[in-house]
Amino acid sequence: MIIGVPKEIKNNESRVALTPAGVLEMKKSGHTVYVQSTAGLGSGFNDSDYKKQGAKILKTIKEVYSKAEMIMKVKEPIKSEYKLIQKDQLVFTYFHFASYKPLTTAMIKSKAVCLAYETVELPDRTLPLLIPMSEVAGRMAIQQGAKYLEKPAKGRGVLLGGVPGVEPGKVLILGGGVVGTQAAKMAAGLGASVTIMDISLPRLRTLNDILPANVTTMFSNTLNIEKAIRHHDLIVGAVLIPGAKAPNLITRKMLKDMKAGTVLVDVAVDQGGCIETCKPTTHEKPTFIIDDIVHYCVANMPGAVPYTSTIALTNATLPYALQLANKGWKKACQDDASLRKGLNIINGKVVYKGVADTFKMKYHEVDGFLAD
Repeated sequence: MIIGVPKEIKNNESRVALTPAGVLEMKKSGHTVYVQSTAGLGSGFNDSDYKKQGAKILKTIKEVYSKAEMIMKVKEPIKSEYKLIQKDQLVFTYFHFASYKPLTTAMIKSKAVCLAYETVELPDRTLPLLIPMSEVAGRMAIQQGAKYLEKPAKGRGVLLGGVPGVEPGKVLILGGGVVGTQAAKMAAGLGASVTIMDISLPRLRTLNDILPANVTTMFSNTLNIEKAIRHHDLIVGAVLIPGAKAPNLITRKMLKDMKAGTVLVDVAVDQGGCIETCKPTTHEKPTFIIDDIVHYCVANMPGAVPYTSTIALTNATLPYALQLANKGWKKACQDDASLRKGLNIINGKVVYKGVADTFKMKYHEVDGFLAD
């Protein structure tokens, strides 16, 4: 198969979908890999690093799209890429369709095969291609939140860990999945007083057992959230419904109950956000303020640490990419039910129910597209 790796062109996105080590594995399996010039530079990989492992370097993004049977990306295609995507071309990337209808409509129009990292799902309901970036984003949520709590950034002026004689900052985490767990570990490690909420009692029991003593678990409901936001300094939205829009747990009205300078970090913003007032921001302009509350809503948080993120992502995606390249997408998805769940749009038809329901579009059973 011919694999194309274009340079990411979303604002301040420095990750790349395939490392030189990944190229070598593709070459060993007999595949051709085209990499756009400087695609890996932001992650610390030069064109020469890719050439040494057998990649062919192309100057323009247009050339990469025109030659490839499978496009491997990190972030969803942006508007300038829509016209480059071809009918029947396999695009393997994070899509987060439910958060942005124009992208969904464009991919339907392209008649490409869209396989989303974030909806590949194992039998135990874990999301193997989302986990590495969720781990990065969860830890970064605390790192960034701590920074924006500083007074020059319009925060409350609170040091999360406190000092002897001064109580530590208080962190509220909504959601006990991978993002929430990693955020709790990071915040607890800094010495903050942490509360983590979830709607699953079994999950709360697990978190209670594995997290440090300065983390308190609490059942998530509207009343508990309304009470908690009044006295927490940093609030992290870490709620995920795979392939669907995140629910709004914090409304605009609730901002007035928070202390001025409270920081909100909505990690779910690329799925529509779980905080009503959050809208996607960029690393260039990461925050905005509403009612004296600082909002940090960067939709590609792991892009700020591209070296770590790129390696972590390739470690997870490469085995699946090899299946797709070795067998073709139909056979690979027939053989692997987890990979099959990654299919969102096929040749103009929506085959992922969460996306169809979000936009009230017709849903098509995926099995009908996998028959020989």
